[in-house]
Amino acid sequence: METESEPYVRLATLRQLHQVVADLNTARSLADTLQTVADGIVAGLGYELACVNLVRPDGDLVVAAFAGSAAAEALITGRVGSRPSWERRLSMGEAWGELRFIPHTEGWVLIEDDVPQWHTEGPDPRFEDEWHPQDRLYAPMYASGGGRELLGVISVDRPRNGRRPGPWGQEALQMYASQAAIAISNARLRANMQRALVRLEREQQALRASEESFRQAFEYAPSGMAIAEMGGDQHGRLLRTNDALCRLLGRPAAAMRRYSFADLVHPEDVGTLLRTSAEGGRAELRLGRRDGTYVWVSLRNSVVADTADGPRFLLTHVEDIEERKRHELQLAHRASHDSLTGLPNSAELRARLSSRLCERPHAARETAIEALDAAYESDTERILGGDGFDFVTTGVPYDHHVHAVAPDGEVDDGTKGLAVLFCDLDGFKSINDRFGHQTGDTVLVEVARRLTTLVRDNDTVARLGGDEFVVLADGLGAADAADLAVRLRNAIILPIRVGGRGVRVGASFGIGWASCGMSVEEVLQSADQRMYIEKRSRAKVHRRAG
Repeated sequence: METESEPYVRLATLRQLHQVVADLNTARSLADTLQTVADGIVAGLGYELACVNLVRPDGDLVVAAFAGSAAAEALITGRVGSRPSWERRLSMGEAWGELRFIPHTEGWVLIEDDVPQWHTEGPDPRFEDEWHPQDRLYAPMYASGGGRELLGVISVDRPRNGRRPGPWGQEALQMYASQAAIAISNARLRANMQRALVRLEREQQALRASEESFRQAFEYAPSGMAIAEMGGDQHGRLLRTNDALCRLLGRPAAAMRRYSFADLVHPEDVGTLLRTSAEGGRAELRLGRRDGTYVWVSLRNSVVADTADGPRFLLTHVEDIEERKRHELQLAHRASHDSLTGLPNSAELRARLSSRLCERPHAARETAIEALDAAYESDTERILGGDGFDFVTTGVPYDHHVHAVAPDGEVDDGTKGLAVLFCDLDGFKSINDRFGHQTGDTVLVEVARRLTTLVRDNDTVARLGGDEFVVLADGLGAADAADLAVRLRNAIILPIRVGGRGVRVGASFGIGWASCGMSVEEVLQSADQRMYIEKRSRAKVHRRAG
């Protein structure tokens, strides 16, 4: 079962991975990109050593960048390993998706081949997944498209935790290698484009040849490219788009010339587009397709200048990042939700509850009408200044936070607040002991479904851990919360069919209230204590399961 700390570790890993992937596109040259790839593994993926081996035009691989050890970098950077030796390595060991792991028990035969390597001696592993100094882990980088052209290989060593990476670490390294391949391809493409643009300005005698070179690089680029007008009334209008961009957006080239990127961008991303500077600007946003859907892209701009007249047009590189964005959302969901029931987990519950609380106690328990009257009178006096229409500045900033207020006592006084219903299943342990954990898991999934079905769309049902659930329901009075607890309990105690038999669990609910001035733990502890009081007060016969 997933421990409570794992979601925090996954979120931290996801943030680090997002940062180092973003850094890949900030390098200005191919050499900087290669070094950024190596540095990103050491900085964000938890390895002490990283090496980038780049495929040369003759097919062999050269050590192009190294991170983590100055001694190792001086020893092997610039050395070349033959293509047959690398192909042998990428066919040995264990395949972890696109990754290739060669344990030290098999890799000893590679010590004498011509691939540059650096390692230290070490003892045999003490446990199954401990990393050995002679273990080898490779992440191939392939060009985008169906040809699977090998661009290079990332090799990593010495995980900081001393263990072989698990599924989460393998997936992160594989995703990083994929993005590194895109960054390297883009760096090469940018270098080619820049050389073409320089020739346009400096080689007036070879203008036709330079324009043809630019045209081919533009038209046959694997990712989208666009040329837009700069300055004047038509600033930003698309003058030319390549086939890749037209296919991406599902629009013909003739239709694209009627638009600018401002016409195609998602309404929520207009601000992002406007904040992107013209020269060297980069943004991740959504562009509209012809069928009305949107696709996530990365825009990178370069200004093509005229030495005499200044900027001539804007060259924009458009990269499809839909898959990466979808993957990031999936990883974020997995980090914040329970893997068994699909409900928000403990970390997500605490985050949602924390967003409703502030440190300022809200002791005044006014009714909604009284609060509205008081606010109206206060604003009227402040704005009108008593006798006239002079605006008066009080110096007190407007508080946009909606304070959480708890009802006073057990009596329903009309106050509406954020109810926290703490649910503990009665008799669940006996089901696990009698029928096994698989049956217990089925019961938990069904209980989660029943709880979710009975609450409103804007309420939260979370699994705190084990057989404990928490429901957050806003806008309820004391009587409303008590009624909701009864309805939820009555739904849970109905028989659950598992493997042809019917099993029952009971449920004890404790109702707490979130109030500004309280911490998240105080709110949950209050509801937990009320649940145990309610559990002890009920007769044992009503809590029996079987």
